[in-house]
Amino acid sequence: MILDNVFKIYDTGKVRTYGLRGLSLTIYEGDFVAIMGPSGSGKTTLLNMIGLLDKPSSGRIVLAGKDVSRLADKEAARLRNRLIGFVFQQFNLINRLTVFENIELPLIPRGIPRKKRRKLVVNALLSVGGDLSWLPKKPLELSGGQQQRVAIARAIVGSPRLILADEPTGALDRKSARVVVETFVKLNKAGNTIVVVTHDPEIANCTNTIYQIRDGIIVARNEPDPEKCILRTVAP
Repeated sequence: MILDNVFKIYDTGKVRTYGLRGLSLTIYEGDFVAIMGPSGSGKTTLLNMIGLLDKPSSGRIVLAGKDVSRLADKEAARLRNRLIGFVFQQFNLINRLTVFENIELPLIPRGIPRKKRRKLVVNALLSVGGDLSWLPKKPLELSGGQQQRVAIARAIVGSPRLILADEPTGALDRKSARVVVETFVKLNKAGNTIVVVTHDPEIANCTNTIYQIRDGIIVARNEPDPEKCILRTVAP
């Protein structure tokens, strides 16, 4: 993933606001990256660009060797479904659906037969440390940490090339946050490319690279301190 001199401008006619100001960033296959910065610094705007949820005002975005800066909405949605998995702070699970139905959602537009979908759902849930007894339950029957693992299973069920997580531990207690971070570390070691937006240094220090964003540009690239990772600072 390459972002080259990307600007995002919100123009209401009376006020012009810059979400990104010529931001450039390269995320390599197999990276585990944290994006940190104060509120209003451009973290969410950046994640929306990487995730093809929004288009830049100018500049270039390249994903899987393809310039995706000006894709039509339909084509952007198709690429998102096949190449990108999303994990959000509030889980974004559909409470009227079962855990199984939530996890299989990204597979349905692909026309995958139900028997194969079930196998993929089971494998995804097990790979994030989930329990198969959760499959017939509704999300609200699970704890917050369990719901987030379901959300991660949904994100990876289609074998995306890139996983984007927006404050994935923000709604969790520390014990649950630790489990979620362990899951991301395991996924990264298995070859998944992961970008995490977080305000928590104990989460960021579990990644391989920390980028600091301020006023819509990357202002620093820092090496994490593994000793300050939540996996080291919180007892099992």
